[in-house]
Amino acid sequence: MRLGLGLIGTGFMGRTHAVAFTNVNRIFDLPVEVDCRMIADVDAEQASNAARAFGFDAATADWHQLVNDSQVDIVAIATPNVLHKEMALAAIAAGKHVYCEKPLAPSAAAAMEMTRAAEARGVVTAVGFNYLKNPMFKLARDIIARGEIGEIRSFGGVHTEDYMMDANAPWTWRLDPKGGGGALADLGSHIVATARYLIGPITKVLGDVRTVIKTRPDAVGSSRRVPVEVEDIGRALLTFENGCSGVIEANWVATGRKMRHDFEISGSQGAIAFSQERFNELHLYLNTDESAQRGFRTIFAGPEHEPYGRFCVAPGHQIGFNDLKTIEVCDFLRAIAGEQTGHAGFREGLSVQTTVEAIYRSAKDEAWTNVPV
Repeated sequence: MRLGLGLIGTGFMGRTHAVAFTNVNRIFDLPVEVDCRMIADVDAEQASNAARAFGFDAATADWHQLVNDSQVDIVAIATPNVLHKEMALAAIAAGKHVYCEKPLAPSAAAAMEMTRAAEARGVVTAVGFNYLKNPMFKLARDIIARGEIGEIRSFGGVHTEDYMMDANAPWTWRLDPKGGGGALADLGSHIVATARYLIGPITKVLGDVRTVIKTRPDAVGSSRRVPVEVEDIGRALLTFENGCSGVIEANWVATGRKMRHDFEISGSQGAIAFSQERFNELHLYLNTDESAQRGFRTIFAGPEHEPYGRFCVAPGHQIGFNDLKTIEVCDFLRAIAGEQTGHAGFREGLSVQTTVEAIYRSAKDEAWTNVPV
């Protein structure tokens, strides 16, 4: 099966999508072959440059042209959050499979509309939670499922970066409240997805959000400052369906943190710890070890942790961020071919957005809030 790809957006995530789709058939034996048909960006020159760099057949400044092109079967959306709904619904109406970056939409209502439209049309969807594709995450979930660390008692997770720490950095689309929120919506969606993947559904939340930098320049070099209407830091206490409790933080003003996506899980018989800053390692503590030798052991990623071996035949030599995206694209393509891959589709994106929205409501009401099923 050969399918044409249309990619909307040529920024950071757009380039990551392009790399993943370009590499996926070279790394995996798949029932789907991807042809890079068209790339779109609001800047026509940027779109043309990206098309040449990544081997797309055509470029356009009009995403509608891409969605309606008969040679495009898959639409990948890597644009600001506020644009996801319109683009995804147009692609779904045209019968295209859709791969959308997180968060799926600015609101749970919009995410629900997108999910229902995709399910009614029968197209396959995916949401960009590529951290879940780390072989160490699957290992952690398998260890939990086998009962090796006993009854799960607590989850702690953070996603922190510092790309917004400079108070003189100008206002950007990330600060537009129409996009659904700030750090919690942007980064928190990742840690919520991780918590759900490892522990299960979240049923109740107690949220807190803080805007640390109250104003920012309205443009590069401008002396005029405008109010910031979204949070820089979001936190929440969690209650999971299985009775486990947890706490998460999303923070984009965390000085010194370039990419921290960490979790620690405590059980009655052991614990698991992980840090994205060393994401080819998983740390495991077991009560069954001899008391004189107890401590967190380091498990290094290797070929035995599939699909690491597709990228490198040597253990401990490491895979990278773009490789996780390639794994995510692989599972998406397999799903299009009819395989059960367990990847995060729009339905999971909706569940994450529903949880994030409940945290915002909780913070506003200063009370524990139920997460709608």
